[in-house]
Amino acid sequence: MPEKAESPTKTLNTIERSLLEGEVIEAIRTVYDPELPVNVYDLGLIYNIEVSEVAHVHVTMTLTSPNCPVAGILPGEIEMAAGSVSGVNSTSLDLVWDPPFTIDRIPEHIRLELGLF
Repeated sequence: MPEKAESPTKTLNTIERSLLEGEVIEAIRTVYDPELPVNVYDLGLIYNIEVSEVAHVHVTMTLTSPNCPVAGILPGEIEMAAGSVSGVNSTSLDLVWDPPFTIDRIPEHIRLELGLF
């Protein structure tokens, strides 16, 4: 996503970066895997979110499999959700396959809800 046209960039301190990361996580939680009733963050598809001092957000994620039917659109939806957060100046996203997604990445309470054991 290109940088937003805004006033001169303020340098964020550690607390501001942490707060912005929390807001980005909440925005990403609005994106759901179309095959499961679980958002992509709680599903364990998001490996890392980095917020820089200039409010650039970089997301590292995976998909449940390389053959995922939404592989062409889901990463873009996640990047758009992250970029929609007020205060985010720009975003980037890396789709990785290593480490591969496993059911162990899903939190236990979500696995219980989905009946995955």
